[in-house]
Amino acid sequence: MKHFLQENDFSNEEIKEIFLHAKTYKTDRARRPTDDLRGQTWGMLFHKNSTRTRVSFEVGIRELGGNPLILDQSSTQIGRGESIEDTIRVLSRFLDGLIIRTHGHEIIEKFAANGTIPVVNALTDFLHPCQIFADCMTILEKTGLSHDPFSLSGKKLTFLGDTQCNMANSWILAGAMFGIKICLSGPAEFSPSRKILDYLEKYKLPTTWEHQVDPKIAVQNANILYTDVWVSMGCEEEADERKRLMSPYQINEELLQMAGPDSILMHCMPTHPGEEISESVLASPQAILFDQAENRLHMQKAILRQLTQS
Repeated sequence: MKHFLQENDFSNEEIKEIFLHAKTYKTDRARRPTDDLRGQTWGMLFHKNSTRTRVSFEVGIRELGGNPLILDQSSTQIGRGESIEDTIRVLSRFLDGLIIRTHGHEIIEKFAANGTIPVVNALTDFLHPCQIFADCMTILEKTGLSHDPFSLSGKKLTFLGDTQCNMANSWILAGAMFGIKICLSGPAEFSPSRKILDYLEKYKLPTTWEHQVDPKIAVQNANILYTDVWVSMGCEEEADERKRLMSPYQINEELLQMAGPDSILMHCMPTHPGEEISESVLASPQAILFDQAENRLHMQKAILRQLTQS
C-alpha cells in the first residue's frame, strides 16, 4: 500500500509513469473511457472549503469508473471529537482510498499511519503536492518539453509573496527533485521554515532554492513567475500586516516585463486581483492559470491510478 502525502512519495520511475498517464488521460478524455477505478469507492474528506480540488477529484474518480463519496466534519463524527485513529480504521473497512484536504500536515500523516487504504494529500497547510505535479505538467506543455518532469532541470521559477506558504514549500521540494532553480522572493521574515529545510535534509535532497528580498532581482531570467494569496485560510487575523509587508511583491506589468516576454505566469487560484497579482497581468497571454486548473483533473487521475497499481 502506498500513500501520496508529499511530492517525493513516488520513485522517479513512478513519477515518470504518472506524468505519462496524465498526458494520455488528457489526450484521450473525449474519446475513450477508462475503468482504472472500476468498482472502487474513494472518500473525499474536507476540513477546508474547495472548488478546484473537490470538482477535479470527484469528476476524475467518476471518469476512472469509480464512485466518489464526499465527507466533511459537519456530517461525520469527526466533528464531534471521534479520533482520527478510530475514523480511519472504520473508513478502511468501507473505502478503497481516502483523499483529504485539511489543516495541519500531521493530521494527514496520522490518517495514513493508522489506516489500511491509500491516503492522498489534497492540501495541507504545509504541502500541496497534487497542485505541484499538475503545475509541472502545465509548464512542460507550455515550454514544449516532453512529458518527463525531470526535463525541467535548469528552468528558473520565481515565487513571489508568502514564501512560507504550502505552495512555496512544495516548490522547494519539486525544485530539489526535478532540478528546477527556485527563487523565493518575499519579506525576510518569510524565509522558508525550519520544517521544510528539515525535509530536504531528511530525504537527502539537494538545495536548489534561494531567498531574495528584492523582487526586481528575483524575476531576472525567470522562466516562470508564480504567486499565491497573501492571506491563507487561518491567517485572517494577520491580513492587514501581511498585505503591508507583501505589497512590493505583487506581480504586476513591471515585474512581468522584467522577467521577459517568454516567461509564463502561474497562480494556483483563487486569485485576489489587486493584491498578490494585478488585474492587467491576469489578462496577459502569459498567464496560464486556467490551464493549470484543468490539468489538476488529468494529473490526479494519474496519481490515483498509480496508487491502485502499487
